Amino acid sequence: MEEIRYNNQIQEICEFTLEELTELFREMSEPPFRAKQVYSWLHQKLCGDFSEMTNLPKSLREKLSERFRVACAKPRQVLVSKLDGTRKYVLELYDGNVIEAVLMRYHHGNSVCISSQVGCRMGCRFCASTLDGCVRNLTAAEMLWEVYAIARDTGERISNIVMMGSGEPLDNFDETVRFLRMISDPAGLNISQRNITLSTCGLPDRIRALAEQSFQITLALSLHAASQEVREQIMPIAKAYPLSEVLSACEAYFQKTGRRLTFEYSVVKGVNDNRTEALRLSRLLKGRHGHVNLIPVNPIRERSYESPDRRTVEAFRDILTENGINATIRREMGRDISSACGQLRRSYIEHAGMRAD
Repeated sequence: MEEIRYNNQIQEICEFTLEELTELFREMSEPPFRAKQVYSWLHQKLCGDFSEMTNLPKSLREKLSERFRVACAKPRQVLVSKLDGTRKYVLELYDGNVIEAVLMRYHHGNSVCISSQVGCRMGCRFCASTLDGCVRNLTAAEMLWEVYAIARDTGERISNIVMMGSGEPLDNFDETVRFLRMISDPAGLNISQRNITLSTCGLPDRIRALAEQSFQITLALSLHAASQEVREQIMPIAKAYPLSEVLSACEAYFQKTGRRLTFEYSVVKGVNDNRTEALRLSRLLKGRHGHVNLIPVNPIRERSYESPDRRTVEAFRDILTENGINATIRREMGRDISSACGQLRRSYIEHAGMRAD
């Protein structure tokens, strides 16, 4: 059995797969069927406390509570958009750190955007998540509970997952892989891998390693520029990874999985929103397997980046389309509730008098 993370000498029981939990119960001299019962309570009924597992003997519940913790993420603040009903959550973890997650309602189902780290160390200029760096990685159990906490709060089924909140999922590779396996496990919420999107700044070795996992998830590359020079201006992490290497890894991902990619492009006024950049992007992506998702940048007060007007973004899209590149403009959700990555968490920390680190 793989090593399981310890925190304060108490294990997170949600971190175990069903197979690992079954083996653990054998070691505890408990019948294996009890493991399946517990796993169902945790990952289907979304139970946050052993005392609620009423079909277990009291002695077993007590034994479990002494040795394990349920990695509940507790809602501390919920903002609801008056524009479209988007719900943005500040969730508190066992150690007092806070993260954020978002529920977005679409005609095709409910989508939850989750964080993979407390903060982020990638340094993207348009993102509030990076302002205080990365505090720590999230465990797979904590990522699961971002989804579970929102499902419990709303009483609604979650059908889509977007790993596009605070943090770089591939910078937390092992826990991200474990999360992906567990969230799509038929014994759990059984969310289709085809309904899961993982967004990355572009870590070539990790993209290739992800391809070897044979997932059917959608990979979304945070591209944001059509040249190395402009990309480094927007995303300092790009200095460590040449664009040619990143795109080569993305092509390898497609060849291995057959899954078309999404190229995310945050459109920044006066930086990457002009005709020259649109034509350059068209040439860069010609013949590649994917589509471009144009995202008018969501301004944050700590940075000078501004969003271009709608006409400019539409003109940019039209140039891409005319040159054979499939492109769409992302529908803006929750713009009235600090919807840019990291904004709500940072605001909560400031008002609560907490330290970001």
